[in-house]
Amino acid sequence: MSDATPKQSQPSQFGGAQSPATPSQGATSGSRPSVIQLVFREKSALYAAYIPAFTEGGLFVPTTRDYRLGEDIYLLLALPEDTQRYPVAGKVAWLTPANASGGRTQGVGVRFPGDDKTRVIRVRIEEILGTLVSSSKPTQTL
Repeated sequence: MSDATPKQSQPSQFGGAQSPATPSQGATSGSRPSVIQLVFREKSALYAAYIPAFTEGGLFVPTTRDYRLGEDIYLLLALPEDTQRYPVAGKVAWLTPANASGGRTQGVGVRFPGDDKTRVIRVRIEEILGTLVSSSKPTQTL
């Protein structure tokens, strides 16, 4: 099985994950959360983005948009080897600013909510990753 290079309609610096350079606008106070489609075509990209340190799971989302901690963010996930799209209404739990040390990609860490629907997504991600979940390989996360 080989990882195909994703067809990207927009730039991505995230090894097989695509997200819009400018997510849907309107995530200021009192407005609707932004929506980001996040497509993982390769298991290695999903590994680099997954945040098992969050109790309910979470993902790193590469973006140049400014977010605040605690801000609502809506993800529409496509996982490798899976044709289903998964909606997640998460919250920004950490920020990686532009020009971060260590060459880290600018973006946000999105914490999954603690509901049953999202638990199913977390379990699916961990099934796809298998033993990679406990790997010591570097990631875009903690």
